[in-house]
Amino acid sequence: MSYVVALYEIDREYGGSEEGGWWYDTGELNRVLCVCRTEEQAYQKANRANALLRVLQRGKRDVGSVLYRGGRHAAEVFERIAPKYIPEERPRYE
Repeated sequence: MSYVVALYEIDREYGGSEEGGWWYDTGELNRVLCVCRTEEQAYQKANRANALLRVLQRGKRDVGSVLYRGGRHAAEVFERIAPKYIPEERPRYE
């Protein structure tokens, strides 16, 4: 089995008006950073990438800000294939 560490540009989408309105985080695949043989190795690399991203993105607006216009990224881990978008399906309020 292989594990993919992928970089996503993150955003926030409006989920619906239920319970006063709710939002959910989304991501669009930017690029695959690496492929690892073990899940542990993949999470180590993703954690290291996210630590660096926190430093590099320090001056950028938070994804929850009404003034956010993109530009924040996050590293995620997947088995075998990184999807083009996360989440793959729009969540439903329950």
